[in-house]
Parts: sequence; structure tokens; C-alpha cells
Amino acid sequence: MGKKVLIINGHPNEGSFNFGVANAYENGARSVGAEVKHLVVSELKFNPNLEFGYQKRTPLEPDLIAAWESIQWAEHLVWVHPVWWGGLPAIMKGFIDRLFLPGMAFQYRENSIQWDKLLKGKTAHIITTLDQPSWYYRLVYGRPSVNQLKKSTLEFCGISPVKVTYLGIVKTSDFNVRKKWLEKIEQLGKKLK
Repeated sequence: MGKKVLIINGHPNEGSFNFGVANAYENGARSVGAEVKHLVVSELKFNPNLEFGYQKRTPLEPDLIAAWESIQWAEHLVWVHPVWWGGLPAIMKGFIDRLFLPGMAFQYRENSIQWDKLLKGKTAHIITTLDQPSWYYRLVYGRPSVNQLKKSTLEFCGISPVKVTYLGIVKTSDFNVRKKWLEKIEQLGKKLK
């Protein structure tokens, strides 16, 4: 059996280029024998608000329980999302807030500023689309969505390494440019990176 890959698509619009990106990665990974599951966050039925913070646990809805089981099953997580206002789409942020919880993804140590990383052994790849050049997003804005997802979430919980691929400028790209991007992403899927 091949590597277990979970593709998490954070774009809420099924007609978006992000769905093509997710499918290209999936095609590449399947072609080399990987087991692939594809999770579309916007199709899940759940309350994206962490109503009580960490003071009180909000029971997980069935879709979130199934999503968490897929995350635990996976060896490699592929996060596909657009950058909106410098960050993640709201539904994707809500998904993370509701699932990456103490006792599940990490655990604070008693009377300590240290924590245990409960998702060690997994790797990840973030593939993000932009309507600006990636160098501009990195240099001028400091790549906030990547810092949030890569450093403050995935690596915080023990997932390493976390690779990042930027695709942009999407709004001015034509068919040929997008075709090249999809071919590139399919190759990444074949390398399971």
C-alpha cells in the first residue's frame, strides 16, 4: 500500500481553480500508488465558531469527527486554499479552530509554557493561490496565511516538514499558465511532496 494522503480543500467555491489544483495533486499521487482521501471543508456541516474557546469543549459534529479520523489516518496532509485578505478563507479557519484542539492536536503541559505535539510523524504541503506575485506576498506582507497555517498550526502540532507552493497571479493568468501550474502540481503529487 502507498502513502496515505489527505487533501484538504479550503476554497468554498466548487468552480474555483483551487478544485483543479486539488484534483491535479490527487491524480499525481494516485498514479504512484498513494491512497488518497479528499476533504472539501465547505461541504462539511459544522459550526465554525469555537464558541467557548478552550474553557469548555463544544461537542464535535459528525462531519468533524469523520474529518479528524481522516487527519489521524493520513501520513501526508495537503492543504489547498486561496489567500483572501492575507489569510485563510473563514470556513477553513473555523475548521482548524474546531479540530486542532488541546488533547487532540497538541497538549499543554501542566504548570508549564511547554506543550506536547500530538501530530508528530506527519508531513504537509500547503498549496496556496494568490492574486499578487508570491515575492510581493512574502516581502511586503510577510506571508501571514503561511505563518498561521504552517508555523502556528501545523508545526506547532508536530507536523514536519511543511512545504509551501504559491500559485499566482491567478486573476491575470490565462489557460496556458494555469495548465502549466496544474502540471507542476500533478508532478508534486507524484513525488508526494
